[in-house]
Amino acid sequence: MSFKTKKYQVIRQALSKELANFIFNYMMLQRDAVDLLQKHNKLNPYSPLIGQRGEPQVPGCYSRYADWAMETLLMYMIPIMKLKTGMELIPTYSYTRLYIKGNKLKRHRDRPSCEVSTTLHLGGDEWPIFLDPSGEHYVIDEVKEIHKPGAPKGIRVDLKVGDMLIYAGHELEHWREPFEGNICSQVFLHYNHANGPYAKTNLYDKRPMLGVSKQLIPIKM
Repeated sequence: MSFKTKKYQVIRQALSKELANFIFNYMMLQRDAVDLLQKHNKLNPYSPLIGQRGEPQVPGCYSRYADWAMETLLMYMIPIMKLKTGMELIPTYSYTRLYIKGNKLKRHRDRPSCEVSTTLHLGGDEWPIFLDPSGEHYVIDEVKEIHKPGAPKGIRVDLKVGDMLIYAGHELEHWREPFEGNICSQVFLHYNHANGPYAKTNLYDKRPMLGVSKQLIPIKM
């Protein structure tokens, strides 16, 4: 079945292992450099131009919104995204995480900027993602993890380095159980339907261009 029918699809080796490994090491270096500079008070920890460890959804992991390399990857993947989904797509934003042991991604749905989403395994230990293809909404309170009775256990998707899951992030609930490995790097690439309800209002996640943090808006050009 196609992505349009299932609302999800796995693409094996969407990215070469060599390129995935390069990006993985790039993120590891970035994390370590940011940690060192912040330790010596050489960086503003709230600067939108660097990553963070304090995001509320997965506390403790290093994450980065709109990293320039990832925004380039967001554009780079458009041809394969169009081919695999059969849809005309426009990019919204990228988001990268370096997960560590004990991290957990709670069951949730994403915001409208994530109509067509991907999670791409860049490196480290494998960590399955689960999704509920029914499209039903079982999450009552994501923070407190309160779900309606009968929430299905979901479909497990295992990704190797370079593999990518495409899924309807705004429709399907998805999650990850507590991470038992040491390090896992994933990049999320998000898109909207070019002819969908959010296309005109949500281009680049309401930013003037890719690569710009939302905290820097409005920008007078």
